[in-house]
Amino acid sequence: MLKRVFIALMSLSVNLHADVTLTDGNGTHTFKSTPVRVASLNWTLTEQLLELDVVPLAMTDQAGYKVWVRQPALPAGIEELGSRSEPNLERLRELAPDLILINEVHSSLLPRLKQIAPVLYFKTFSAEHSNPETAIRVYRQLARLFDKQALAEQRLQEMSEAFRNLSQQLQTAYSGELPRVTTVRFSNPSSVYIYGDNSMSQYALEQLGITAALPQPNSQWGLVQKRVLDLSKIQQGAVLYFEPFAQWPRLESSRLWQAMPFVRKGQIQAVPSTWTYGGAMSLKYLAEALTGSLLAIAPGNQS
Repeated sequence: MLKRVFIALMSLSVNLHADVTLTDGNGTHTFKSTPVRVASLNWTLTEQLLELDVVPLAMTDQAGYKVWVRQPALPAGIEELGSRSEPNLERLRELAPDLILINEVHSSLLPRLKQIAPVLYFKTFSAEHSNPETAIRVYRQLARLFDKQALAEQRLQEMSEAFRNLSQQLQTAYSGELPRVTTVRFSNPSSVYIYGDNSMSQYALEQLGITAALPQPNSQWGLVQKRVLDLSKIQQGAVLYFEPFAQWPRLESSRLWQAMPFVRKGQIQAVPSTWTYGGAMSLKYLAEALTGSLLAIAPGNQS
């Protein structure tokens, strides 16, 4: 009798926790069990999985991830699916995943991917929503799917605490007068991408109590391409640029660059390679990297 009761209770427990319903960019999906063999065609979603301690079966462009994303580090044993722009669908089919994760970059492949396995399609970057808040929402959705809610909330709380601690470091270093800051990524010595509203880096700066030195409107990826000359509009404030940028010596030595107000004031600093199109936890990595760069040019620290 006790054995039958125990089995019934276990069955009830499984039924209570097995079905998970999620809504993505293509509708509502119900999962009867937790996917085990997960393929990710996008670095952002790969990062989200790893931050839930879920190691994907397969992903695209691992070499590029190690250069541009870097955090969290990739564990060994993940199958390679080729380039992000043209994933190897034949290899994907051979691997027989339980689930495929994609974002807007691969929306055109959705019909073909659905013939291989169930697909979750997240619209991660759009001018119509807050990219950082969407990253956090997707993180929580994936946490539900993989039964990692407690871990997700713990890490989100740790991120909030990190923001507070980093902000306090900056308040101390700048004596309570934080500079306005604009983050950029150089395309070449004459062209620059300026991050603005809706960008991951601007959100990270806002969590540190910092406003933009050269505000930009919403865009899909949170940045706009401008001439480097446009940065001369920053009369008061600092500019932080993301590495790598191989042509930096050429730009730095140009007369145009040397005449920039923030350059003359020593308010320019590199930021170690940090992914600006990532998932929820990339916001913490950005805040850490940006804080380090701002501390380097704080009053009393400039060379």
